Amino acid sequence: MPFVIETFDKPDHQHVRQATRAAHLAFLERHKDLLLACGAKLADDGSDLGGGLYVVALDTREDAQRFIESDPFHAADLFERVAITRWRKAYVDGRCHL
Repeated sequence: MPFVIETFDKPDHQHVRQATRAAHLAFLERHKDLLLACGAKLADDGSDLGGGLYVVALDTREDAQRFIESDPFHAADLFERVAITRWRKAYVDGRCHL
């Protein structure tokens, strides 16, 4: 069953996000087969809110925890908090999975 991983950056850590972004994007590319969706959270004006959302096809919470802990953003100590929640895939790309 998939998991939603929501990350929340530490305050005033945009410089860490920017310095680690290339390594983070390479990490996502290496794991694209697990990613149902992912991306940064943005304010209405398009500015970065300091965090992200991943929807990953993994079997267990432990797998999801290992996944996020292997992200270069985690290694750079960017995250203040990470929330991992099981998710039931109902509709993806207009297709019903129920």
